[in-house]
Amino acid sequence: MPAIDISNLTKHFGDVVALDGLDLTVEEGEIFGFLGPNGAGKSTAIDIMLDFTRPTSGNVAVLGHDVQREGLAVRKRIGVLPDAYHVYDRLTGRQHLEFAAEVKETDEDPAAILERVGIADAADRKAGGYSKGMKQRLVLGIALLGDPDLLVLDEPSTGLDPNGAKEIRDIIREENERGTTVFFSSHVMEQVEAVCDRVAIINRGDLVAVDTVDGLRSATERGETLHLQVADTSPSVVEAVGEVAGVETVAVEDGRLRVTLGDRSKFDVMEAVDEIVAVEDFSVSTTSLGDLFIHYTNEEQEVRA
Repeated sequence: MPAIDISNLTKHFGDVVALDGLDLTVEEGEIFGFLGPNGAGKSTAIDIMLDFTRPTSGNVAVLGHDVQREGLAVRKRIGVLPDAYHVYDRLTGRQHLEFAAEVKETDEDPAAILERVGIADAADRKAGGYSKGMKQRLVLGIALLGDPDLLVLDEPSTGLDPNGAKEIRDIIREENERGTTVFFSSHVMEQVEAVCDRVAIINRGDLVAVDTVDGLRSATERGETLHLQVADTSPSVVEAVGEVAGVETVAVEDGRLRVTLGDRSKFDVMEAVDEIVAVEDFSVSTTSLGDLFIHYTNEEQEVRA
């Protein structure tokens, strides 16, 4: 059973189409990244998934429950870290957890949760004195109460320094290892690439890509690229290198051969190229998720235009 099953989801706000027939499935046990430019429809999809707003048409099932008919059953089994969260300055971290545990009707030990998110030593300090990263972890701790089957995280590392972002990544991995499915939206591409099993990219309410990061690279011929300093970059050499097994594209760039690789070891390709023309130096680059994001969203905009 999928953790999240979105089918033909459409949402209109007057004349504005926020979502346009979105279909998306997230499997149990995944860490799934949900990406898109500002205004792409990410927040609307999440709000519908949490039953904060109703769709114009389409269906969403979370953990086997229809969110419109069984919203309470869904909320009992999920934890949410919203983008716009608020803590009470005069309450301690422990008091936040005690209050949330009472609302969620769970007898979990607040101290144990605070330990899991790394702020146990600040349990009895007022949250108004917490740093942004500590507040983020406190709200994440509230989301973890009740041992949720699904965590929905909206921009979990926004505004955090690199150490804080790494701590959030570590917590996400640890919770996933405990069996929790994680669904999160983020603009921090490095964060998504570091932890996600698969990612979906939406643009203007449409799903434009969904795959592993490596799968997205393969689909766009944007995987590993060799930059080869060779003795000769004449057209005949370029043509010969282009016929080497495992070479997707080849071009002359800044006096070097730019060779995009397919399904073959870069070392095997370099050996084959060296038999055609002497390789004097080389470097390797890998397309980042940020580059892929720009490719997919810009391409979709060009198609629509």
